[in-house]
Amino acid sequence: MFATGVSRVASGMCRLAPRAPRAGLAGLAGSGCTSLRWKSAVSAVVAAMPTDPEAYVTNKLAMFDAMQFTPIRESTVSREMTQRYMSEMLEYAETDVVIVGAGSAGLSCAYELTKHPDIKVAILEQNVAPGGGCWLGGQLMSSMVVRKPADEFLDEIEVPYDDQGDYVVVKHAALFMSSLLRKALLAPNVKLFNAVAVEDLLVRQEAESVAVRGVVTNWSLVTQNHDTQSCMDPQVMEAKVVVTATGHDGPMGASSAKRLESLGALPAGLPGMGALDMNTAEDAVVQMTSEVVPGLIFAGMEVAEARGCNRMGPTFGAMLLSGQKAANLAIQALKRG
Repeated sequence: MFATGVSRVASGMCRLAPRAPRAGLAGLAGSGCTSLRWKSAVSAVVAAMPTDPEAYVTNKLAMFDAMQFTPIRESTVSREMTQRYMSEMLEYAETDVVIVGAGSAGLSCAYELTKHPDIKVAILEQNVAPGGGCWLGGQLMSSMVVRKPADEFLDEIEVPYDDQGDYVVVKHAALFMSSLLRKALLAPNVKLFNAVAVEDLLVRQEAESVAVRGVVTNWSLVTQNHDTQSCMDPQVMEAKVVVTATGHDGPMGASSAKRLESLGALPAGLPGMGALDMNTAEDAVVQMTSEVVPGLIFAGMEVAEARGCNRMGPTFGAMLLSGQKAANLAIQALKRG
C-alpha cells in the first residue's frame, strides 16, 4: 500500500505525490525542507489527514527526518537575549505598577491591567517558574475548585470547567495558570521578570504617612546567598503603585506586610492568617484587599496575613477576584497621582 508523500518540484516548493511510506520525503533530505518549502509541505500533509490519517502520520515523520533548522551563530543567541533583557530593565526602571508575586492573585491583577494598555506593568517573581501554588489543587492533586461568582473570570480568560452548581471544577490547575499567563504576557504593556526577588520597599515620608514608591530588587540567586557572600548590592525599580501578592508560605510570604510592620507603618504584631474557614475567608480576602499605605496595595493571601483573615484552603476564587480588585485600586491610585 502506498501513502501520499511529499516531493520537491522545480519551483522549490513542496507538493503531495504518491510515494512509499517514509521514503516520500527523500527528495527533501540533504538540503532540508526549510522556509516556504517546509510550510508548504506541512500544509499539504495536514490537508490529507481527514481522508488518510495513516498517511498523515507517515508523511509527518518523514518531514521531521528531512527537516533542517536555519543556521545561525551561537553569539547571535547571546546578543538577542542580553540586548532585549537589558533594554527591558532600562525601560522598567520607572514604571506605573509593580506587581510583586506571580501567583494567581498577582497574575489576575496583571491580566486586569492589560485592559488599560497605557499603564506600564512589571511583574516580579522570585522563582524561575511563575504561577505560585496554582499549578496544583490541594494536597498536590490536580483539579482546581473555584466558587461562584469567580467562574465569570474563568469564562473571560476562556478556561473550560465542569459546572457543579455552586462551584466549578477545572480539570487541572495548570490549565488555568497557563491560560492566565498567556493572556497576561501577550499584552505589550506587561513584562514578567522572573528569578528576581524584591528585597525591600522604596519608601518616602509624604505628609503624615509613609508612601511606597517602588521596590528594591536583586537576582533571586543573589538574595539567597547574602549570608555567604558580601557586597552584592541590589537595584531599584521606581513605581507609582506597588501591588504586593506574595502569598503566605515560605521566606518571602507576606514580605511587604512584614517590612511595613518593621517600619512602623503597620501595627506591631501582625495577626497572621486565621484557621481554615473557607466560606468566611474568601469573602474577607476580597473585601479587605486595599491600599494599606499610599502606593501599596495588598492582594491575595498577603491580605490574610496582614489582616488576620481565615485561610480558605484549596479553593481559588478569592485569589482571582482579589487580584482584579487590586488592579482597579491601582488604577484609582494612578489617577489620584
